[in-house]
Amino acid sequence: MNTIFDEGTRAQLIGRIKTLNQASTPLWGKMNVYQMLKHCTLSDEMYQGNKQYKRVFIGRILGKMALKSLTKDDAPMGKNAPTGNDFKVQQTVGDIAAEKDKLITLINGYANYSNDSFVHWFFGPMTKEQVGYLAYKHLDHHLRQFNS
Repeated sequence: MNTIFDEGTRAQLIGRIKTLNQASTPLWGKMNVYQMLKHCTLSDEMYQGNKQYKRVFIGRILGKMALKSLTKDDAPMGKNAPTGNDFKVQQTVGDIAAEKDKLITLINGYANYSNDSFVHWFFGPMTKEQVGYLAYKHLDHHLRQFNS
């Protein structure tokens, strides 16, 4: 399965991010390209331990089962998947080039990942392997959303 911890996979994701620009439009969903980049930056900051978020109650009930389903194979994430309020970007205008640079820096940071006690706001405690699969799937999902 694809994982963010593979150097070639990171290079492929970065190449896809570099194709995004102001004219990039979504194939589904409500986010524009700036909001999507910011959303992905917030997620990757969380995975790498730069920010922590409180677990939600429904995640305590369904999180492990949902994580197992998401990380069982290489199938892409479904369209219009729900997200936590902390990851919904309200600001619609911003510096796309700067946000791309932040996201690329975070992706490169997975080469030295050391957040072995990571707890996801919905899925709960995750192994490094699970983080690798989910971080890849999340970025891939949003890059597909923008046909990249």
